[in-house]
Amino acid sequence: MSITELRHTGGGPASDDGGTDLAVRAEGLVKTFGEHRAVDGIDLDVRPGEIFGVLGPNGAGKTTMLRMLATLLKIDAGRAEIFGVDVAANPHVIRQLVGVTGQYASVDENLTARENLWLFSRLQGIAAPRARRIATELLAQFGLEEAAGKPIAQFSGGMRRRLDLAASLITRPPLIFLDEPTTGLDPRTRGQMWDTIRGLVTDGCTVLLTTQYLDEADQLADRVAVIDHGRKVAEGTPDELKTTVGNSALQLLLAEPGQGPAAMEIVRRVLGSDPILSPEQGRLNVALDQADLAADVLIALRAAGVSISSVSVAKPSLDEVFLALTGHETDGDDQTGTEENR
Repeated sequence: MSITELRHTGGGPASDDGGTDLAVRAEGLVKTFGEHRAVDGIDLDVRPGEIFGVLGPNGAGKTTMLRMLATLLKIDAGRAEIFGVDVAANPHVIRQLVGVTGQYASVDENLTARENLWLFSRLQGIAAPRARRIATELLAQFGLEEAAGKPIAQFSGGMRRRLDLAASLITRPPLIFLDEPTTGLDPRTRGQMWDTIRGLVTDGCTVLLTTQYLDEADQLADRVAVIDHGRKVAEGTPDELKTTVGNSALQLLLAEPGQGPAAMEIVRRVLGSDPILSPEQGRLNVALDQADLAADVLIALRAAGVSISSVSVAKPSLDEVFLALTGHETDGDDQTGTEENR
């Protein structure tokens, strides 16, 4: 069944953005657990054919929001549409449009890779002969042919993640939700997963990706929403977000972390703007409109007797953006725990 047919059966309204439906439209999403507001009025617009990144630390509300959009959690307030279909009113239609890969592999460790894919196909109502063909095609697509007959217990973390992603593509949904797909993977396997995700978009999918890895959002996402403590604090392309903190970024590592307050005051005096300090690491991030202003800062710090262990000047990264927006790093101050624990 096509998306258009699903929209008609689901009764979702047509979009008014030039005739092209958004893949995801969310307005004022709210989810509470007791007195805790895990998702606090989030708006999202995801365009067809893009990788949209949702960036934030553990406990920010990323997984909760994704589960709401996937009909796995009730929406307490606000509304959401997938390709024009209302999520709350038409959950069964939504599940035909969305494939979900969570943070942890959902495969059965007692079965082989081929048996897992065959089983998932059968559970979705696909006839046995076609289920076997789909399993073979997906094993080839994700480079798992040689491991097709091995039990999942013998798979590496990267192989499990690829198999889990393959399982979400059995019905070839137009929209894929990836919840921190590279958590726990080594750098080489992460790179392979990034290539796989780019391939999904090339094949016509739209991807909504949550991550706490700044470099992952920078590498993959066409646009990024930054979420902290359940709220969206910024949205834009990675380059747009970087320009909000200056044309260059000066990063200083203080020899004595206790000199942080004095260093911040010197930077304010020289540049007239507030730097961002990571007190526990003694690291200072300074936004610069002009790269040559770094010399003025260093001269002033030296004159004041503030010792520097290392210094670098570069184009701002999403690290600087996140620090500027939230005042902490993605793996820093958040002590509220993960959404799963809540």
